[in-house]
Amino acid sequence: MTDAATRFVLQATGARTAVRGPVIQTLWSGYGEIVRYLLEGGDSPTVILKHIVFPDELDHPRGWSNNRSHQRKVRSYQVEMAWYRDWANQCDATSRVPRCLDTATIGDEHLIVLEDLDAAGFPQRRDHLTRAEARLCLRWLARFHARFMGREPTGLWPEGSYWHLATRPDEWAAIEDPAIRETAAALDDALTGARYRSLVHGDAKVANFCFAPEGDAVAAVDFQYVGGGCGMRDVAYFLGSCLDEREQENWEADLLDAYFAALREALNERGKGTEAGAIEHEWRALFPIAQADFYRFLVGWMPDHWKIHDYSRRTALAVVRRLQEGGLSAIPSGSDSSASAISSQ
Repeated sequence: MTDAATRFVLQATGARTAVRGPVIQTLWSGYGEIVRYLLEGGDSPTVILKHIVFPDELDHPRGWSNNRSHQRKVRSYQVEMAWYRDWANQCDATSRVPRCLDTATIGDEHLIVLEDLDAAGFPQRRDHLTRAEARLCLRWLARFHARFMGREPTGLWPEGSYWHLATRPDEWAAIEDPAIRETAAALDDALTGARYRSLVHGDAKVANFCFAPEGDAVAAVDFQYVGGGCGMRDVAYFLGSCLDEREQENWEADLLDAYFAALREALNERGKGTEAGAIEHEWRALFPIAQADFYRFLVGWMPDHWKIHDYSRRTALAVVRRLQEGGLSAIPSGSDSSASAISSQ
């Protein structure tokens, strides 16, 4: 397939020559690779090829190798192609994503040719963020959520994110704590029943953000799980991925304020300022629910994961306990729809 991939890169870029360069990374569970191609005669000196190849044998690094997991990944790459083909060009510099040059399916393999963000001025990656860098990424998320507020996720996941309950019955069954198992549906219903919905990135971890050297701009990659949903799925997941326990507990309120300030600003710019207060009211109420819901996924998927710590545990269990004790009145709701989602349990 290497020759066919190179021909496709040439077709997508109009370059005279394309030389396969280094593999940037292999895809999760052996589903292909991301490769940089070196060009001559094109508009840029390099491009990125995301080359998806479905393996003959399933080999999940955490042991979750079954047909449900495989079909979820197959669908995720179909969604990512749809995102880059039909949606990505709607993002601007404030919610920067790589420009897509072309997509193709050849046999049972998928190819996506993308702008090289390193060459475009975003060459740096982080595995841990300062408060200022976290604010920068939250601003990206706020601008992204504002841009797609109220849009139907045509061609994408109806409910974005890789960890929501409907996609994870095996992990739910593996949860040892009965209280978390029993409240999982209520947590999920509150999030999926939110009145205000946008597109969510779906995998907004720190590794999927690319930084400019000056530290004043950021872009995002990896849209396999983009789809409809409450923006708090992204925010809760992001904060848990980029901060250690002490930072998360001490900075969380300030960073959440920064996110909502950026969201209000972006909504005002897009002529939706009259809804900003209601959106913030609902989503702030749903933020601890999103935290508890992600904790629910982690304890079923990988109970010894580093993202499970005393603060995340205390936060999640407090939400679960209030649900058990109070039902509808347990957690303040920002909309009738999310309130009814909890009361229906």
